[in-house]
Amino acid sequence: MFLNIDTINPLKIAAIQENGTKMSYGELVSFCEEISACVAARSLVFSLCTNTIGSVSGYVSFLSGGIVPLLLNAELDKELLEDLVRTYEPGYMWLPEEMRDEFADTVILRKYGYVLLKRETAQAKLYPELALLLTTSGSTGSPKLVRLSYRNIEENAKSIAEYLELTDTERPITMLPMHYTYGLSVINSHLLVGATILMTETSYAQRNFWDFFKREQASSIAGVPYTYELLKKLRFFRMKLPSLRSMTQAGGKLLPEIHREFATYAKDNDKRFYVMYGQTEATARMSYLPYDRSLEKYGSMGIAIPGGRFYLLDAEGKRIDTPHVTGELVYEGANVTLGYAECLADLQKGDERNGVLMTGDMAQFDEDGYFYIVGRKKRFLKLYGNRVNLDECERMLQQHFEGMECACVGSDDSMKIYITKEENKEAVRGFLAEKTGLNKMAFEAEYTMEIPKNDAGKKLYSMLG
Repeated sequence: MFLNIDTINPLKIAAIQENGTKMSYGELVSFCEEISACVAARSLVFSLCTNTIGSVSGYVSFLSGGIVPLLLNAELDKELLEDLVRTYEPGYMWLPEEMRDEFADTVILRKYGYVLLKRETAQAKLYPELALLLTTSGSTGSPKLVRLSYRNIEENAKSIAEYLELTDTERPITMLPMHYTYGLSVINSHLLVGATILMTETSYAQRNFWDFFKREQASSIAGVPYTYELLKKLRFFRMKLPSLRSMTQAGGKLLPEIHREFATYAKDNDKRFYVMYGQTEATARMSYLPYDRSLEKYGSMGIAIPGGRFYLLDAEGKRIDTPHVTGELVYEGANVTLGYAECLADLQKGDERNGVLMTGDMAQFDEDGYFYIVGRKKRFLKLYGNRVNLDECERMLQQHFEGMECACVGSDDSMKIYITKEENKEAVRGFLAEKTGLNKMAFEAEYTMEIPKNDAGKKLYSMLG
């Protein structure tokens, strides 16, 4: 069993659902055996995920039985799901009971509000070390998947548990979807140490979420930048949450000002605030900023996780050894995944990365070896011959125009800025012209009611012009 859950006290509660349903580690082990009796090892199964006991128990059982799941959002558009089914031809599907009537396949197991369907399809050939498939960050029904090995999952879970100093007394609450690599890493690292996961589908913007949080004495929260921006608006700093011990953030760069505010709150209230950096292609986490340096180094993504290392390459592919020089961030570690899959035959491929990941992010490091992301390698425009970082423009705009969301896109010689406050259109153009030293004609501002985001809170630039 990849998480060694059979070494944990079987009476210990593994998960509690908001409706009061509980599952012990002993019950989880029994269910793993039940699944293994129904599904042949090395089968491919589509698991339609929710933040429920049924979803988590299925996931753990598949990994433990050598069955390879593709984790998908249970609310994925039906047409997109059908395209994925045609592309990868899964032998089984694990989905919520209420979705059963949408499929003609045979039910072979019902448990925890989920059903297991057996499909009439040929057994796919899978690479022996292939353990799990996840969609690439920001994708929905794209056939491009990330291939993870058993070693990837276990090593990353161990590393996260080490630097967060996790114990079996932890009680994390699900704020992120489990089909998203960050949300899944919370589950993996806490099950590894025998903690109790509090599972809810309720949004943290709703009162019921915080009622559940307080009733079950949640010890930690995990969120993307948008999560913390919203928490600030919800007056999080005024909430009385004595059980809260730690907060973690990943899934994109947090605005430095918000980073500082949450780091200050944590320091003043004897809590821990960890900023982290990761990608699905590295299983989940690659860096963390130690909580005791979070205020001092606010804006930084921190240092490599235990067992990993970073370095920067310049445009000619040479190592950068000087602080405050921008280069492409490269990561090495046992959690670097096997590679991508775009069709069924790709599931037979072996390790194509050999532990090295070109992240596609541009970064710098300071004199203490702490790294700072400055933008994406491909998120640049050349305006009138000048190289302009779209991510940096967004950061400056959101810092200057309080309460306004924005997204910068475009092509060479023209940047388009989508903003959520129409009255700022001309001011935004003038501000960027001043900051970049370029003519206002290079910038076009357009009002939109909201910036499109995926279910992990990341901006969907492909849905903008």
